[in-house]
Amino acid sequence: MSKQSVSQRVTAPSLRVRKQRGEKIVCLTAYTAPMAQLLDPSCDLLLVGDSLGMVVHGLPTTVGVTVEMMILHGQAVVRGSSHAFVAIDLPFGSYERSCEQAFDTASRILCETGAQAVKVEAASGVADSIAFLTGRGIPVIGHVGLRPQAVHLDGGFKARGRSKEECARVLEEARATDAAGAIAMVVEGVTPELAAEITQSVSCPTIGIGASAACDGQILVTEDMLGMFDWTPKFVRRYADLRSTVSDAIETFAQDVRSATFPAEAEEYRLVARK
Repeated sequence: MSKQSVSQRVTAPSLRVRKQRGEKIVCLTAYTAPMAQLLDPSCDLLLVGDSLGMVVHGLPTTVGVTVEMMILHGQAVVRGSSHAFVAIDLPFGSYERSCEQAFDTASRILCETGAQAVKVEAASGVADSIAFLTGRGIPVIGHVGLRPQAVHLDGGFKARGRSKEECARVLEEARATDAAGAIAMVVEGVTPELAAEITQSVSCPTIGIGASAACDGQILVTEDMLGMFDWTPKFVRRYADLRSTVSDAIETFAQDVRSATFPAEAEEYRLVARK
């Protein structure tokens, strides 16, 4: 990648400037090059989330996602984009053991994909790892509130901050993440009041998902927003119904094949007469 192409992308400092100016940050998930190409002109940040395990690979949770999977999809998204800031999730089990493990995983992912940042979920000792990584030149996005990688511990995908004790814990995690040097922070599945308090309490931009418009920006799983699944979470607004569109197209294709109306003459190659 050339210096010119790097300089054209949104940068970590520019994300912080947007928070200071009160400019909302637009984020969506991306897992493939074609989708990244479509999202890139409108988005400030593309996240190669470990949600790809569920969205693309049909896993029941994000826990089974591997580093190799994140690298493969990260490479595709970087190739398919030129404007948006690209961040990649560190998958479960690849960073929690120690600061050194986190650095090994993060540095490998950034080197092999060309992405600009990694993202980690809040957990015991993660603030130390964020400080360790940022101190060595690796931009890190934090993640507080609902933690998909802790789904088994938390008993499912449940909103956070519905009690005073839980609010205090999430706010403490957010402040620790910010103090450790995170360049941004995903705030997932919390009340509007807690989202506003977190956003006002930290210097880095907050990116909400199911956390109200109080955050500095918003992110959704693109396939949820486009209506690719029968069910979507409460916090998702469907901007399209692509599931129906795709299903109708496939059904029409199948009918055309069975009736021998596809391919027609317009879709066939013909011999060229030689002089």
